[in-house]
Order: sequence, then structure tokens, then C-alpha cells
Amino acid sequence: MPPERVEITDLIIDYDPETLARKPVRKDDVLAAMAERRMGRRAARIVAGLPDVGGVLDEAHLDALFVRIHAELQRLNEEFRQGERLLMLLEPMLRVSSAQRVVDVGCGLGYVVRWLAAHRQSARGTARAWGDGVELLGCDYNRALVTEAQRLAEVEALECAFRVANAFRLREQPAVFTSSGVIHHFRGDALAAVFRAQAESGAVACIHFDIKPSWVAPMGAYVFHEARMRERVSRHDGVLSAVRAHPAATLLQAARAGAPEMVFAMFDGAVGFLPILRVMHAVVGVRREHAAAFRGALGPLGARLSELS
Repeated sequence: MPPERVEITDLIIDYDPETLARKPVRKDDVLAAMAERRMGRRAARIVAGLPDVGGVLDEAHLDALFVRIHAELQRLNEEFRQGERLLMLLEPMLRVSSAQRVVDVGCGLGYVVRWLAAHRQSARGTARAWGDGVELLGCDYNRALVTEAQRLAEVEALECAFRVANAFRLREQPAVFTSSGVIHHFRGDALAAVFRAQAESGAVACIHFDIKPSWVAPMGAYVFHEARMRERVSRHDGVLSAVRAHPAATLLQAARAGAPEMVFAMFDGAVGFLPILRVMHAVVGVRREHAAAFRGALGPLGARLSELS
């Protein structure tokens, strides 16, 4: 069998895992990898049309492309009300734990972090105030995305920050790690390694949202991306993301194998007759000593969380 298909964006940019330095990517190498994975002519045409310098994909063009792609992804987060989804779980988690920061992994343009910052500031002095004193930080390897995220936060006068960093190597304060649409990029042993790295970094908890696999997810992704996205890479990768999304059992198995010192559950993990009503699910993890208090703090939302184990 050929290797699994991956998103184009996973192939056209590369970083040294230790230094995070950008590595040159040759167009021919990308096309060869795509052919080996049988990714099809459409994907090959998209990559073939990318500008290169001496056979190396042009980094300035890719930086601008990634910013445009993630601006389109922000539309997806807005449509799915991703900030509100995360806050439903994050607020009770912060209330019962010792977490002093929220770290968004693979933050891109930082939409979720900026949304949290804006709504925390607007809630101050009200009964819905939450998380004062908790640092909001987004981390990504892509400097162009981090730079734009920080610029947007400054324009919006928000109390949050963004950093080019490996989120799991910060080791500064107990944290809740979050992500949106990132976790399916990790496969096999690498998926368990994500949860292991979180636990070793001193994580108090994690909340990772992603597309919920269902019979309607690929079709819904196709319709949405064709209607709302303009970048060809966005249209291709968006549908493939829905195809590659992990089922709940895979996420829980990897999480429990990687971080046995934590307990895990799925939020909105059930696939009903009309899964389009809840298109995202989340793997939620918490230190054992906080598990009972967290479930109690969820109130009626606890019905949407599977057993923590």
C-alpha cells in the first residue's frame, strides 16, 4: 500500500525539529512524495504552479500563501464558533485547576487566542468574568503566521502573545494546552508522542478540537470549502483534513498511551443521525487530581463528556 495522503501544506514547508530553522524544500521532492502517496493530478498541479528559485520553493511566496490560507481558516473558526466551543470547557478547567496559562498549539493567525482575549477583557467586572491572571499564548513554527497574529493582537489591543516556539518546551508555568484542527496532522506513534510531550512539560490539562469523522464530514467540507475558500490549497487540504480526522477511539488510545498520568474523555464524541449539528469533537485530558472537580464544574455540559479514564 502507498503511504497515507497528507495535506499539501504538510509537504511544502519544513522546519528543523530542534532549532525550528526553516529548511529549503525542493519542488521536485514534493511532487515525488505526492506521486508516491498517489495524491492525484489536482494536488500535483497546485504544487507545480508554485514559484521556485532554482528548484527550491520560494519562501516569500509560501509565507504570503500561508497567511492567506489561515485567514480563510479563520472563517471556518468563525462559522463553527470555535472560541465559544473552547471556552465552554476552558473556563471550568481554569476554575478547578492550578493552570496559569493557556497555550494554543499550532496557533496559526491566533484566532482562538485573540477571541479568548477579547471576550475575557469584555467580561471583566461582570458575573461572567473568567481567567484573570491567566496568560494567553499562541505558539507556531511559522514565523510569518506568528508575526501576523501578533500584529492583529496589537491592532485589536488584546492581552495575549504569540511566539515562534515548540509549545511543549516552554516549561514556564502549569498550562492548559489547546488546539483547533491540528491534532489530525499527527499519526501513529507521533500522535501518542504529542500527549507524552504535554504531560512531560507539566500540563495541567489539554483540550484539542478537531473535525469529527462521520459519513457527512467529507461532503460537508467539500461544500463549505468550495463555497467559502478562494485558495486552491485551502480547498484541497480542507476536504482531506475531514477525510484524515481521527475517530474518538484513536484519540483516546493515543492519549492514554502517551500520558497515563492523566485521564481523558471525548467531548461531543458521539456521532448522531445528523452529525452536521456538531461537526467538531474534542479530546479532553486533565490531571487525575482535578478530574472529579472538573466534571462537577461542567454542570449540564457534563452530559456531552464521556467517562474520564
